[in-house]
Amino acid sequence: MDPILSIRGLSKTYATGLQALHPVDLDINKGEIFALLGPNGAGKTTLISIICGIVTPSDGEVLADGYDIQLDYRETRSRIGLVPQELTTDSFESVWSTVCLSRGLFGKAPDPAVIERVLKSLSLWDKRNDKIMTLSGGMKRRVLIAKALSHEPTILFLDEPTAGVDVELRRDMWALVRGLRDEGVTVILTTHYIEEAEEMADRVGVISRGRLILVEETQALMKKLGKKTLTLALQEPLTALPEGLSDWFLTLKADGNELEYVFDSNAERTGVPSLLRRLSDLGIGFKDLNTAQSSLEEIFVGLVHATAEEAGQ
Repeated sequence: MDPILSIRGLSKTYATGLQALHPVDLDINKGEIFALLGPNGAGKTTLISIICGIVTPSDGEVLADGYDIQLDYRETRSRIGLVPQELTTDSFESVWSTVCLSRGLFGKAPDPAVIERVLKSLSLWDKRNDKIMTLSGGMKRRVLIAKALSHEPTILFLDEPTAGVDVELRRDMWALVRGLRDEGVTVILTTHYIEEAEEMADRVGVISRGRLILVEETQALMKKLGKKTLTLALQEPLTALPEGLSDWFLTLKADGNELEYVFDSNAERTGVPSLLRRLSDLGIGFKDLNTAQSSLEEIFVGLVHATAEEAGQ
């Protein structure tokens, strides 16, 4: 199956010399929910802005549904919807008017039935005649999504869609995104919320310092969460690991007072019981032990730190 979004060698360097985006290669499939994770300034918004035609790339190519975003600008923009992070709306317009206007800006003929369906799906139907200035922050964000959906795009970008909204609204947004996916819409979202990626995304991409450093299926990534760390507080410190413990990948910590063992808790055999028996055989006692499970956030932070170290920061 051909990807609905194909990115090759996409990069952006500004006149100041700042390289906001290093060459990116990425394919996104039709009907997929793809989450792009990264800290502030990582390049997420730059990547989205290029694909949506807001920022001109320095190099590279993007095909949206087979059309080049630069050579076939109108065609690609008609297929792409964007929900920006900032709450920019026409304060004095009614919800109905501003959503209808957005549809017309993409050359689509008026279709009240489409607008009604979009507003109802976002629980905005009762607010359709209200001026946007009277709405809450959460409702304004729903209006932004309605505007992006008004021209019936096949690719939807959500830039931090749940930033600053309450938990209930966030759950509503998740349900909406899943519904769009079921209708065949491809959704690409940027987020700071790790649980958002875990909850919704088919795949996760991690971007740091303008580099796409990881793209992996969410389920495969979650398997890495099976990694657990067993820490043993030793009764007597060790200066080095005994030869008899070479079957396990162990690390001495805290000046030899702690022994650390990382294992896969999903594996049929974790190696923990045999390790404890071997320690007893070797006369190595411990006064306490605890286990900690890695999280997606820890994986994310570790990847970002590794990238920073490689960059010499």
